[in-house]
Amino acid sequence: MELTILLLIPTVAAVVAGLLPQRREQDAKWVALLASVAALALSIWLFLDFETGKEGYQFVQREDWVDIGAFNLQYAVGVDGISMPLVVLTTALTVAAVLVSFSVTMRPRLYYAMLMLLSVSVLGVFIALDFMLFFLFWELELFPMFLLIAIWGSGRREYSATKFVLYTIAGSAFMLVGILVLAFSANTFDIEQLGQAEFRDTVIPLGWVFFLLFVGFAVKLPIVPVHTWLPDAHGDAPTAVSVMLAGVLLKMGGYGLIRMCVTMLPEQADDYSVWMVAIGAGSVLYGAFVTLRQTDLKRLIAYSSVSHMGLVLLGIGAMGKTALMGATYQMLAHGVITGLLFVCVGLMYERTHTRDIARLGGLARQMPIIATGLVFAGFGSLGLPALAGFVAEITVFLGAFQRYEWAVLMAIWGAVLSAGYILWTMQRVVFGPVRHEWDGLSDQKHWWEHTVVAGLVAAVILLGVYPALMMDYIGPALDPIIERVES
Repeated sequence: MELTILLLIPTVAAVVAGLLPQRREQDAKWVALLASVAALALSIWLFLDFETGKEGYQFVQREDWVDIGAFNLQYAVGVDGISMPLVVLTTALTVAAVLVSFSVTMRPRLYYAMLMLLSVSVLGVFIALDFMLFFLFWELELFPMFLLIAIWGSGRREYSATKFVLYTIAGSAFMLVGILVLAFSANTFDIEQLGQAEFRDTVIPLGWVFFLLFVGFAVKLPIVPVHTWLPDAHGDAPTAVSVMLAGVLLKMGGYGLIRMCVTMLPEQADDYSVWMVAIGAGSVLYGAFVTLRQTDLKRLIAYSSVSHMGLVLLGIGAMGKTALMGATYQMLAHGVITGLLFVCVGLMYERTHTRDIARLGGLARQMPIIATGLVFAGFGSLGLPALAGFVAEITVFLGAFQRYEWAVLMAIWGAVLSAGYILWTMQRVVFGPVRHEWDGLSDQKHWWEHTVVAGLVAAVILLGVYPALMMDYIGPALDPIIERVES
């Protein structure tokens, strides 16, 4: 019941915000903030109440949904040690997204309603235990994302929103075929049962089923060569949408690969493992090289996300417990770090009205709080010890090196390049020569901006100095997956 309440809180907030009278439309932000804080509080309570040493799903609720003869679709929700941290990440970044949107004045009722609906769809993906329910939530996020980019974005916003939708729908079409093949083979859409099933006599070979599911999740992750929608979406999306997109929407792809591809089709995942690590390592290098050429801050972060999501695929492809723990932790670390990066860049853009690196410089003097947040996020992204990114990267490297040394060596060069472009960006934007055209600017503007920056900086440090906080959840959840892979 708790997880249903978690879904209902932002759902009700979306309805209330959308139905507010026009004279009170600015109250929509308070409705969204109250709901997002309540959802965060509930997710933290569930996180603390979760039994870390226990395998399987917890807080499970199952209700009959649709009876279609051979299949009984269920409203089934639950979390394990993989999805529980991602739920907390989603609710935390939703609060951050709402707070950095407080300056939105254009159609605020629709804006906050869509932001809440986006949060519902992502939470639904992480907690769904029925494959069709999972697919429903997967597709639901297209509607709010399209409107948020197309209406409140900048630049070629309609083009970027349309490109995002087309890529996602194309990937979902592949994924849906794979879902139906597995469901008809096992006579169930129940994710828990499918994770234990032995599939025989499928209408198409299981290797093809794996490929279909992989493509659907790879588009969302995203990895090379199906990544080109991401820089456009980030470049034209408003700050809050970039926070949600990089922070949690990309993690839907990694979560799907672990939950569906590796868990349900372990033999096929092992057969494709060399391809996954090769594509993952290639994405790390490609993303890093392309990032070096960027002059727009948001596109730079977008391409760096392609590189860091390559590490997730590298860890998943290695198939070992340590590598999978690293891949899952990388999703969490990247969510917090890129969330902080986009918040800081968005706040800078509100003041300077430019994201061109060549026009920025010496902003640590004018905006010390935002600059500090940007530095912490940058150092976390390049993998500085005691920050979140270091734990994630070193765990992936240690786990993958046991099986694919060459892929790890490739990815390490990507990490070296990431240090180059992050330090170059910090030097140009934060510590470079002072540009006196920004002398009148300040980051002493709104309390909510300081709250978001401070909260995300604290999260980057906490995940770096106390990784056991999340590893204790992730490890036991991976044990049955590893047993299935090795059996």
